[in-house]
Amino acid sequence: MIRINKYWEDPNVLHVNREPARAAYIPYRDMEAAAKGKRGNSPYYQTLNGSWKFQYRESAAQVDDHFYEAGADVSGWDDLLVPSCWQTNGYDQLHYTNINYPIPCDPPFVPDDNPAGLYIRDFQLGERLSDKETYIVFEGVNSCFYLWVNGSFAGYSKGSRMPAEFRITPYLQPGQNRIAAMVLKWCDGTYLEDQDLWRYSGIFRDVYLLGRDPVHVRDIGIRTELSADFESALLHFDLKSTGSLQVSAELRDARNHSIGRSDLIVDGDGTLHLEVNKPVLWNAEHPYLYQLYIYAGEEVLRFPVGFRTVDTHGGVFRINGQAVKLKGVNRHDSHPVLGQTIPLNHMKRDLMIMKRHNINTIRTSHYPNDYRFLDLCDEIGFYVIDEADLECHGISIAEDWAPGAFHKLSADPQWRNAFLDRAERLVERDKNHPSVVIWSMGNESGYDLNHIAMAEWTKERDPSRPVHYEGAAPGYNGHANTECLDMESRMYATVAEIEAYAKDESSRKPLFLCEYSHAMGNGPGDLNDYWNVIDRYPKLMGGCVWEWCDHGIATMTEDGTAFYAYGGDFGDRPNDGNFCLDGLVFPDRRPHTGLLELKQIIAPVKFEAVDLAGGRVRAVNRYDFIDLSNIAVYWKVERDGVITDQGQILELSAAPGTGEIVSLPYSLPPEAAGSWTLTLSCWQKFETAWAAPGYELSFAQFELPVPAPAAGERRQPAAAAAPVYAAAENNRLTVSGPDFRHQFDLNAGTLTGISKHGVNMLAGPARFNIWRAPIDNDMHVKKNWIHEGYDRAEMKVYECEWRQHADFAVEVTVKFSLGGYIRYPLLHGTAVWMVDGSGAISLKTDVRVRDGLVYLPRFGLQLTLPEGNEEVEYYGYGPRESYVDKRRSVKKGRYETTVGEMFEPYIMPQENGSRYGTEWATVSNPLGMGLKFTSAEPFSFNAAHFTPEDLTKAAHTYELAGRKETIVHLDYKMSGVGSASCGPELAEQYRLDEKEFTFGLTIQPVFKEDQ
Repeated sequence: MIRINKYWEDPNVLHVNREPARAAYIPYRDMEAAAKGKRGNSPYYQTLNGSWKFQYRESAAQVDDHFYEAGADVSGWDDLLVPSCWQTNGYDQLHYTNINYPIPCDPPFVPDDNPAGLYIRDFQLGERLSDKETYIVFEGVNSCFYLWVNGSFAGYSKGSRMPAEFRITPYLQPGQNRIAAMVLKWCDGTYLEDQDLWRYSGIFRDVYLLGRDPVHVRDIGIRTELSADFESALLHFDLKSTGSLQVSAELRDARNHSIGRSDLIVDGDGTLHLEVNKPVLWNAEHPYLYQLYIYAGEEVLRFPVGFRTVDTHGGVFRINGQAVKLKGVNRHDSHPVLGQTIPLNHMKRDLMIMKRHNINTIRTSHYPNDYRFLDLCDEIGFYVIDEADLECHGISIAEDWAPGAFHKLSADPQWRNAFLDRAERLVERDKNHPSVVIWSMGNESGYDLNHIAMAEWTKERDPSRPVHYEGAAPGYNGHANTECLDMESRMYATVAEIEAYAKDESSRKPLFLCEYSHAMGNGPGDLNDYWNVIDRYPKLMGGCVWEWCDHGIATMTEDGTAFYAYGGDFGDRPNDGNFCLDGLVFPDRRPHTGLLELKQIIAPVKFEAVDLAGGRVRAVNRYDFIDLSNIAVYWKVERDGVITDQGQILELSAAPGTGEIVSLPYSLPPEAAGSWTLTLSCWQKFETAWAAPGYELSFAQFELPVPAPAAGERRQPAAAAAPVYAAAENNRLTVSGPDFRHQFDLNAGTLTGISKHGVNMLAGPARFNIWRAPIDNDMHVKKNWIHEGYDRAEMKVYECEWRQHADFAVEVTVKFSLGGYIRYPLLHGTAVWMVDGSGAISLKTDVRVRDGLVYLPRFGLQLTLPEGNEEVEYYGYGPRESYVDKRRSVKKGRYETTVGEMFEPYIMPQENGSRYGTEWATVSNPLGMGLKFTSAEPFSFNAAHFTPEDLTKAAHTYELAGRKETIVHLDYKMSGVGSASCGPELAEQYRLDEKEFTFGLTIQPVFKEDQ
């Protein structure tokens, strides 16, 4: 057993021999290398990434006392790539939990069987480092670790997602050297790192050596001071050195022209200054960066500089004096294969996708990201809420939400230094990034004196940025003193609540929704409601959707089927199931439809109707800093989905926050039948790092004022009515005509057969349906649904009668109810089926829902079509799924697709693929033989190879066995999707909670090629 000091259960021992926190940088030999920023090109940088020898022990008590010695034999150990998470490499337990601690809650103590990972790396000390002061940097190690160099103890550190740097010069030797590290899975810091994620361990970020001059710049803090009119700036460089040192600072602009230079002899602490006239300001829309070069001894350091201010003056969040709305997302470090080890290209991909979807803000939930992520945000242009590695909401669960439990650790003086350490290391590392506009003091960790100490230290260290912390919200009953916080913050407040705050004149801070609109599964469905209010009130500064990506783990079944796993799939306990699948993108970064919805709602350009008959609309510039000269507009006029006119507008110029009238040279008929729409598409004119010219940023669509012909003028000569024949035998009714034959089961009270020219078009009885496979956001209301029997509702027929109207129509009237066992019937209805001489089947249903029921998931007709009905054509909203509260990203038009393409493969199967606002739809075989559905009022339509019961039963997509038949849903209404898995319950206006309603539709057997 290894004999070491048990630092891992002492919150007052944060480190041993760890260097003070500093700004992130790499020293280079010359300006040219520094400008390229490729750290591997620095002679003073030596990576230790790569293959390490590794042993996993189920307990630190099992660790050999001599494993770290320079001569220890590790030839039989495993090889493990660093950086990596050991759980993704087959060691230990893959484990997902949200709030609950994975260990007994006994702070600061952790289980005696504390798993340990032993790492050994032999390396040759680079020639250029041999005469330098040598430091080793671990960018991220979860959760704490001990370090030895050539058998000598060199240090200890905790705090998983922040750098730990050690001076190791005294322990090195020329030539071959050995580093040994013991990483523990748990420590007292585990109580402060209870984030909603997979619990990973190991050396998961980069490790490298830095060779420094014996006397060198240790740290630099960049401060920008701008004049009130932003016409001039003073740049301050606060330097710390390890001794007396001649330092020069040079600022260069984006064209690499020198702006100015300053020199100073620094001995410990010093400040240089540069004046800049007419600085180009940095913002997320135009992220202009200057480059600061620090020349000291043999080293050149480079720092990007962005001139910008951030304030909350007058209760309004402002960048450079301009009110800004934060259109953001919460982002965890997450990779479907590598876990929390995030390659640089993966970071870039996330940011490029965000940029393409009009996102301007990222909250680093809930810890500092790799420092290179902030470099990218500086360069590409994002506002970052940089968050301390602090979350301890499990303490509340352990005490069953007892009064004060939430604030226990924040109120405990024993933990004060641990709280402060996490703020200090965050701020010191990231203080020079212009993209960081807000410091966040962690997440869901209560609020008391320790948080106040964090915030007060942060404001004193860096008064240039506001400080955020949501845990101080009034509803949590924490410490009353919130003067150290610069904004109010809420999670999942309702739209009504944020509007009430905006109207409350006594509330003087801006309101930030650090989490809102839960994007789990088929959602979110409330984005438009939030932004209608956020845009209206200056005090509302925006917010961050929860969250960016699904945290599924790429996994294989025993038979080799690939799927994404979630909590519980690895036998992990406790677990929170699929609650980690709550992102706007799949694990592989394919966008969910929710991301496309967000893109449209926060789009930088919107259009308002001015005079649609005259072709005049107003283009509104919702950018904060740039005009619309980078935008082109394509427009088209359609009649029933067929283009009648189109064109382009290439020159727009509206300044930020203003609009301009755009005249479109189309002409409309004085009257015409059909649906007339105008669609405008905003295109990017120029290539950017994230999108090519022609990329659509947003669109708008308007119904055009074309009157329909008067009823008398519309009337066409009536076609000769074909006779209809009806015959009943053994409670089977057959209705036939010249080219069709339909059947009703009079006992079951429903349609059972449709055929045209002998082609069978129905593979099972039609049935009324109220059940949908619960979406994730139904997780709470579905308990009521199931209690009342919505999931098992069967039809009871009270009466079924038929009669013939002359020779030209047959009518079947059914009185029925729907209900499940145990409970009273859910609804009663009367359905009237009518078949005419063309073979068309019309249905009119009057429904009365029982009082006292929670809203219905849906109501409509479910049909089963035979195998081969794969082609879908419809006129309505598309080309993707849409719901009453999730339809801003779809356009009204005529669409052709397939049943398979309508399916949205959510990792946890659930209701998907519905098309809101459909006016007609046809489902047919490849020869065009099928059924056409129409209604006087738009309806929700879906075609799939799964029933709602199939989707409800499956826990993973791979468990779905698609039926050969096609299941068609024709819904009077479908309730909205909301975001109630974590957010507020579904808004009333999106619920199907009518107690009486009428639904009508027509089913027409067709041969499309004959029409």
